[in-house]
Amino acid sequence: MNAVRKIIEHHSGSITVELPEEYNDKKVEVIVLPLEVEELPKKKYDFSDLVGKLEWKGDAVAEQRRLRDEWD
Repeated sequence: MNAVRKIIEHHSGSITVELPEEYNDKKVEVIVLPLEVEELPKKKYDFSDLVGKLEWKGDAVAEQRRLRDEWD
C-alpha cells in the first residue's frame, strides 16, 4: 500500500486530500504536522584551485578606480 504525502501552504481552516481508490472502504490515519524546513549550511567555495590562473596586465588599482568612477 502506498502512502500519500502532501505538502501545502495552509491559508484557510481546512484542507482536502484526494485518496487513491485502493483506500476505499479502509480505515486511514491522518496526521497533520507543521513542516520544519532546515536551512542547509552554506558551503564556502575554496578558491585555492584558482590561484595563479588569472594573468592581469595593467594596474589593477587604476582599473578598480576607473570602474568605480563610471558610477559617479
